Amino acid sequence: TRSLTITSVDQSTFEKAQGEKVTLPCTFELSEEDEGPLDIEWVLIPADNQKKEQIIIMYSVDRVYNHYYAALTGRMQFTNLDPRSGDGSLDILNLKAADTGTYQCKVKKAPGVQSRKIQLTVFVKPARTKCSIEGSQEIGKDVTLKCVSQEGSPLLSYDWKRVSGTQNLPATSILNKNTGELLLKNASREYSGTYSCVASNRVGTDECSVELNVTPPINTAGIIVGAIIGTVLGLSVLCSIIFCLCKKHKEKKYEKEVHHDIREDVPPPKSRSSTARSYIGSNRSSLGSMSPSNMEGYTKTPYSQVPSEDFERAPAQTPSFAPSKVAAPNLSRMGAVPVMIPAQSKDGSIV
Repeated sequence: TRSLTITSVDQSTFEKAQGEKVTLPCTFELSEEDEGPLDIEWVLIPADNQKKEQIIIMYSVDRVYNHYYAALTGRMQFTNLDPRSGDGSLDILNLKAADTGTYQCKVKKAPGVQSRKIQLTVFVKPARTKCSIEGSQEIGKDVTLKCVSQEGSPLLSYDWKRVSGTQNLPATSILNKNTGELLLKNASREYSGTYSCVASNRVGTDECSVELNVTPPINTAGIIVGAIIGTVLGLSVLCSIIFCLCKKHKEKKYEKEVHHDIREDVPPPKSRSSTARSYIGSNRSSLGSMSPSNMEGYTKTPYSQVPSEDFERAPAQTPSFAPSKVAAPNLSRMGAVPVMIPAQSKDGSIV
């Protein structure tokens, strides 16, 4: 009895790069004996046999169900919009490394049932490859050119080539394809030039380059002498700056101390009350023996002759004396003790 058969048996393994698209084939033929409803089911078989198969997409009773597997939602679809035509192939878009696995296509139309497994491997292309130089680029030294790809699925392979000059690697070079290191022993001027590294795996390549410039040994003695001279000059400038700052600080400190210093050899200024009292004391002796005859001379003594010595009244505080018939100065205004001044009555007696 002839029943349903799967005809796509040419390829069972696919290797693709991340970001690409893959079509997993699943074509079939129905027989006259297959009378039941057509069901097409794609499942993901886990690497761990203890886990169950995961349905990712299904066609049943003229309807597509594609919400079973969230990781592929929006990135998978049947190749043929009408799988009843005999094509149940699956398209997976924008492949990711996590999509790697074993996929199985099951076609059922009672009483016929057939299935087919396909192995899919998603590789990551080499990317962000960087070249560098390790070691001294001096004549007679060993120099190592390094090449590392930041992205890419194993197994990565590295290959170096020279793109300038003779375009051949030096005879003393040693290449490690697995690590990407190119060792140049006993470098000479002829080794100078541009070197290129190609990182590759099964799905792609990436490239970087580096410029090698082999030079004579550096005059280390001259560098040391120059460094010493520069250090001495730098210290001299630093010391000069510190000296100037210290000197300026001392000058400011000295000016401040002089401004607030009280000289001990200069007597303190006399106050207003002491000046006025000394003036009154000097005149009391003359007033004690006053008579009408010498009273007239006293009254003619001008106020402006009162000694002031170190005492000075502020212009705004200078008192204005009103004229008085009594010739004696108003010593009470000056903060002094009041003094009784004798006066002559009409009959010539002193009161």
